[in-house]
This record gives sequence, structure tokens and C-alpha cells, in this order.
Amino acid sequence: MNIILKNGDKLEVGENATCLAAAKAISEGLARAAVAAKVNGALCDLSANLKEGDSLEIVTLKDKEGLNVYRHTCAHVLAQAIKTIYPTCKLAIGPVIENGYYYDVDFKTPIALEDFEKIEAEMKKIIKSNLPIQRFTLPRDEAIAFMENLDENYKVELIRDLPEDTVLSFYKQGDFVDLCRGPHLPSTGKIKAFKLVSIAGAYWRGDEKKKMLTRIYGTAFEKKEEMDEYFTMLEEAKKRDHIKLGKELKIFALLGEGKGFPFFLPNGMVIKNQLIEYWRQLHRREGYVEVQTPIILSRVLWENSGHWDHYKDNMYTTKIDGEDCAVKPMNCPGGMLVYKLYPKSYKDLPIRMGELGIVHRHEKSGQLHGLMRVRCFTQDDAHIFMLPEQITSEIKGVVRLIDEVYSLFGFKYHVELSTKPENSMGTDEEWETATNALKEALEEMKLPYVINEGDGAFYGPKIDFHLRDSIGRTWQCGTIQLDFQMPQRFELEYVGEDGQKHRPIMIHRVAFGSIERFIGILIEHFAGKFPVWLSPVQVKVLPITDRAADYAQKLVSEMNAMGLRAEADLRKEKIGRKILDAENEKVPYKLVIGDKEVEEGTVSVRRRGEGDIGSMQKDKFFALVKEENDTKKIF
Repeated sequence: MNIILKNGDKLEVGENATCLAAAKAISEGLARAAVAAKVNGALCDLSANLKEGDSLEIVTLKDKEGLNVYRHTCAHVLAQAIKTIYPTCKLAIGPVIENGYYYDVDFKTPIALEDFEKIEAEMKKIIKSNLPIQRFTLPRDEAIAFMENLDENYKVELIRDLPEDTVLSFYKQGDFVDLCRGPHLPSTGKIKAFKLVSIAGAYWRGDEKKKMLTRIYGTAFEKKEEMDEYFTMLEEAKKRDHIKLGKELKIFALLGEGKGFPFFLPNGMVIKNQLIEYWRQLHRREGYVEVQTPIILSRVLWENSGHWDHYKDNMYTTKIDGEDCAVKPMNCPGGMLVYKLYPKSYKDLPIRMGELGIVHRHEKSGQLHGLMRVRCFTQDDAHIFMLPEQITSEIKGVVRLIDEVYSLFGFKYHVELSTKPENSMGTDEEWETATNALKEALEEMKLPYVINEGDGAFYGPKIDFHLRDSIGRTWQCGTIQLDFQMPQRFELEYVGEDGQKHRPIMIHRVAFGSIERFIGILIEHFAGKFPVWLSPVQVKVLPITDRAADYAQKLVSEMNAMGLRAEADLRKEKIGRKILDAENEKVPYKLVIGDKEVEEGTVSVRRRGEGDIGSMQKDKFFALVKEENDTKKIF
């Protein structure tokens, strides 16, 4: 029989051949590297059988899906090791996550990090045994009985939630069997490098009313060298932790009186306001107008927008004058009302409407993390209302704007196109039109992208920008969402060239995403060493003598009058202490001022990361800092 390969070529294989057999027919090297396969686009085991006309793609560890299969198999090895050492424990779930995997376990006796050594030793035995991994299936009722016989109550609960006609898959390695959708590696021996990383508590199924389980995190890589690089990156990430640096640099505070609601301190407000001013300059240049909509709006609005049905669990609600209201989790419905205030003509479009709106979302307490996951944040929103023929050009304009923002900070990024989710609004035709419009814009700009199936917003597909920081981590920030639904639900109109009323098309987009989260990312990206234009204090003047103190204050006044941010350290401390403190505060420039500098009208300059760079006339130094500030130079 013939199957179709990724490049379109036909490959002749034996009747009912497995994916592995097909890989061997292509090349022995490919077969050795193979970890899974895609048949007609669906990920499956190498042992899966092929049919006439199937399309086949062999998956290796160079593919993201391949690494996920590798790590998921390692999660099963972890579960087998745990059941061997702690036979009375109960297994819950063990999914793959970014950079690794975890397994939730209900232990009779709690375990600790000190137990990792014996668990890892047992995992190594399982891997060394090179146990074949075999898949089998059972109908739902038999699957329940099978798991009940193994006394795995969490697995039984999961199965019971499935429809009665469901057929479930299981994976067996040695004496160990686990309920799993798969796919998996052909055998345990293919795992070469793994490590258990940490331990935490996790409520069963994320429900605070249910039992707290033990979550064991691990990771796995194709090579030990790659794993070593990963842990080096983690060590660097600890040094850059934005919560630690945010406290040390007096940028923000996290207080028990407002869990999930960060307090921005004076230094943090400088950074935040600089970002906002840059945002405003950029958007004025690009023809955006700015609006501000209320934080609390009536239930009727949120029902109309679809948020009451699709997003209510994440919303804070209240009553005002007996009417149900919600604190806005998003700015877009308010933007709809602004658009509707006055009649629009096709000549008015596109309208690019920006809003730095404060939004509130109810995040579970266990998910809160510094500035990265909060309950209140400033979203740098914009909504573009346009004609159908303007879609591609407007999307391209937004992509260029977001690219300019990320390039300014030295970020590289990749793009994902997220398609229709299960809980979507609108017809398949509308979704297809919207998705194709996003694809067309990306392809015209020759911007590479990957498809993220089913991860669109409930009202439309989206382009997500995942930026890479200075130590290789990725963060999802910018997004462009194309929306045919909101204009319909809010009955937005414009008068067309034909004199008839028409519906505009709409784009939702953010560049920073959450300004608070973006600040957290910047703290870690720069390790607190902000470029001059973002630094809360750009220049610290350090007088050595009392006589030099007056000159130091004069220098500070002159710089502040120029729009720079300068301070003088007038403490009765030795100059070495003053320099060290300014270094710890990560101030870009330090000016050491003694009697010589007072007499000559000069400054002795120390640059962050370089130390003493010599003496220069004060005006020359002012011009240097002003140029770095105004051009937003990064390095």
C-alpha cells in the first residue's frame, strides 16, 4: 500500500505497516531518531498501524511534539518509580508542561526533597531495564473496573466523567500500567537525561475544596549537556527574580492587605510612567486616539459582550442601586459604547482607539506570582474599527508597531496563530474568514508562524507574540485578535459609500499586554539594570568632601532641569561605601566629586558595568546622558 510523506512523496509499505516500519523504509537513521509519528495530522505512537493513503510525518526530538512525548514518558517512569517505593500512594495526573512535566500524587506519608535521590535511583533502574511501552484500550466500564482493581480512585473519577461510549487507552511498562491518552516512546531506555526539580502542593483538579496532593516537578532532555544548560539558566533566573529585585530596588511591594494587587513605589512609578509615555508617543504617531472607559459597568453590557456567559468566573461582581454590575476584566465592551456614541461614515474608518485601562480578573490565590500573575493590571489596549478591505493593512500596521516595541527592548520573538476554541461565538464561516485574514497578513509580511489549534479568544482568532528574554525564556505578551462578533452583538454601524448601513470589522490588540507584567519581564530581562531612559535614578552624584556637596547639588539641579533624573548622596559616608550602594541600586552613572572637580567644573564618571571612565566637562556629560535618554538607547 502507499502512504503520503510530509514532502508529498508516496512511500510503498507493507499492508498494515506500523509508523516505525515506515520510518525504517525511509532511513535507518530516521527510525533511530523517531519518538512518535503524526498520521493524518494526529500525533500517535510509532506502533500505530497505517492504512492506504494515510499521510505520515515522523516526529523526532528536534520537534516540540517529540520532546513532549519524551518528557511525558519520563512522567510515567516517575509514576512507576513512586509506586514501586510507595505502593500505598494513589496517582492522579502527570502532564507535560513548559520545560518539563509533573505528577500529582496522594501519599499516605508526606515526602520531601530529600526523597528525590531514591526516587531518581529507581527511575534510572526502570530506564536501564529498557522496558517496552505497550498501548492497549478498554471500554469505559471495563476501564473503571480495571482502575478500581488497582485501587486508583483518582483515575476512576476521571473515567467516570467521560461519556459511556468512550474507549480509553492505557500504557504498560513492565508491571506498571497507567491511564493515558499517549503517545509514548517505544521503550523506557530511550530516556537519556532527566532530573526531579521541585515539590509543591496542588489541589485535586484545581479545586480548593478538594484534597491537597503532592506535585512533583521534573524535567528531561535529549542530552545531559542540554539539561546542564537549562539548570544554568534557572540559576541565572533566580538572580534575576523580579520579586526579589523589585523589593531590593524599591520598585513594587506585595502586601497581605491586597493579595494580587501590587503596590507601585516611587521607583516603580517612574518605570511605569516612562513606558506609558513611550506608548502614547508611539500611538500618537500612528494615528491612534486615546479614550478612558469606566471600571464598573452593568451586567447588561457583559451579557451583550458574551463575557457574562464565557468569562464570569474570572470577574468581580457587585450591586449598585440594586443592579448587577461587574468590574471590567477587559476594556473592549466599553470601547464598543464609545464607538456607538456618534454616527460613523466609511470615510471615518479606520478608527484606532487606544485605552490604558485598569482591569480586574479573579485569579486563584495559588496562581498569583509577583507582577506576572495579578488580579489588577493596566492593559495597553487598542481597538481598531475598519472596513473589510482594510483588514490586512491594519493587521500589518499593528505587527510593525509591536515589532518596533519589542526591538526597542532587545527582545526577539516568535509568532503563533491561535484558532477557534470549543466555547466560541459565531459561525464556522466567520471564523474561517477571520483566520484566513490573519494568515494573509502574516504571509504577506513573510513573518514565520506556527498554528496553535483551538487557543483563540471566544470571539475570534488571534496572533500571539512570544518574546524571548536575555536568558532564553519566552513570555507571551502582544496579541492581535480579529473580531467579527462584538460589532454584531453591539450593533455597530457605519454608512458605506453606497449610503447603506454596514458592520465594521474590529481588531483587539495589545503590545505590552499587561504593563505590570511587562515591568516584571523587564526587571528579569535587564536583571534590574535598566537602560538610562527607564532607570528611576539615571545619575547619582557622590561628593567626597563637604565643599563638594554644594557643587553636587548644583549638578543635580541642572540635570533635573534638563528632564533627567539625578540625585546626590550627601551622607557622611566614605566614598567607597557610596559607590558600592549606588552600584547595588544599579544606577547607570555615578559622578564622583572632589575638590579638583569643583575647581575645574568637571565630573569624574563611573559607568555601570565599566567602572571609572575618566573625567569630562559637565556639559559634555549632560549631553551624553541626555542623548542616551532621548534616543532610548538600550546598551
